[in-house]
Amino acid sequence: MPRLREVPRAEADAEVTLPLYNFLFGERDPVAEPGTSTGTPGDWWTVFANSPATLKHAAQGFAYYRSPERKIDPVLRELGQAWAGWACGSQFVFSQHCKSLRGLGASEDKIAALPHWQASELFDARERLVLAYADRLVMHHGRVPEVLFAQLREAFTDEEILELTYITCLYFMHGVMSRALRTEYDDRDEPITEVDAPEDFSPQAFANS
Repeated sequence: MPRLREVPRAEADAEVTLPLYNFLFGERDPVAEPGTSTGTPGDWWTVFANSPATLKHAAQGFAYYRSPERKIDPVLRELGQAWAGWACGSQFVFSQHCKSLRGLGASEDKIAALPHWQASELFDARERLVLAYADRLVMHHGRVPEVLFAQLREAFTDEEILELTYITCLYFMHGVMSRALRTEYDDRDEPITEVDAPEDFSPQAFANS
């Protein structure tokens, strides 16, 4: 379960939270009866509801990237978002944006190849540029080689690059927050832990070997 309290419908902020609850969950209390149309528990929303101002700001970000006024191609945008989820280890962000890619017409083969896009021939030159840039944003914290950025500027306008940068970093943040707060599909135990040795194992003997 999430690390922060979930806000039930009866306590939801009337101006910000309740309209979002109505849109996503109908008349259900999402804490007592969780679940969204995409199959997620929906606890990202109930946790963010602890701060209506934060929830409002996040929801405005969703409206921003989905706006028809955006210049960056929606498929390229979703590639950046999905890779941000994969690269930062957020199963929630990665899974949701695989669904978005599917909704935009991306093939099942291409979606399945995302985790190893570097070795796949399914992505065209522009898509590979976007994924390479997204990788530099997330995995290298913005350390983008001049050669790569020059290629981006040949393929995209400044406005497209700015939008792509902002949206990819926004979903890097969402992935990090989801993991930290253990919301949605990121409610998982840490997989990297010490494996117990046999009872007759001697740590001192191992260290001196």
